[in-house]
Amino acid sequence: MQKEEGYIGFAGGKTWYRIVGREKKGVPLLLVHGGPGATHDYLEPLEALSDERPVVFYDQLGCGNSEHPDDSSLWVIERFVHELHQLREELGLEKVHLLGQSWGASLVAEYILTRKPTGVVSLLLSGPLLSASRWIADQRKWVEEMPSDLRMTIEKAEESGDFSAPEYQEAMMAFYRRHVCRLEQWPDCINRTFEKLNLKQYVHMWGPSEFTVTGTLKSFERAEHLGELTMPVLLSCGQYDEARPETCRYFQILVPGAELHVFEDASHEHHLEKPKEFLTVAGNFFKKAEQNSH
Repeated sequence: MQKEEGYIGFAGGKTWYRIVGREKKGVPLLLVHGGPGATHDYLEPLEALSDERPVVFYDQLGCGNSEHPDDSSLWVIERFVHELHQLREELGLEKVHLLGQSWGASLVAEYILTRKPTGVVSLLLSGPLLSASRWIADQRKWVEEMPSDLRMTIEKAEESGDFSAPEYQEAMMAFYRRHVCRLEQWPDCINRTFEKLNLKQYVHMWGPSEFTVTGTLKSFERAEHLGELTMPVLLSCGQYDEARPETCRYFQILVPGAELHVFEDASHEHHLEKPKEFLTVAGNFFKKAEQNSH
């Protein structure tokens, strides 16, 4: 399996990428990681899709293997859209499948809606953040179902604005084990993503946790524009996902012809919790989209 690794550079700093299976004949798959401030590592198991097509990983500016300029003016969605556009240009990805996970789905949707790019054969939006207000409402529903002591700890921190207490951190991890990754032992790839997280970028753009949103993305709303997507779209989520199935069904209704797959007994990282099922669902979706694009 041929692997290629390097950097593309433009305003603000260099972006790292890796291509696996460059020699494969299928339409390339470009993976857009979540966060913001996270890394590609937790998506590494999707390298298995390179059995039929090149799979392209990258770390957004300020993340992982990419350069880390300490300039928060670069941490805006327009800059990350430009980065995605440049990556396709530099790597010659004329035709491409895009898979955006969590905040990566925000970025992919923004790229399609603002740049109107050609050659996007399909979109897979996994655990998608497409409406901050709906995301926040979904997390409140999940928080309400938590044990009362954890719920009170979260409410206390949000009232005081102090999120440094160990109790809040413990409540946050209890939430993550219900709604981010339900595996008893987390895979090495997601542990690496959490270890490398650019916390300053995450807090600036999102907030102190997944369910306490204070950052610049708090007003991100793209649901009303989803009807403008014209390529095949697959939405995926877990039964206990932060992107709740009810919300993903709402998004599905807004996108003409969109498909939805809900992974039972799984949450936000359903590609890790149900790997075989995810690879089958994704692989079949990409193949069908390619056949229909000819």
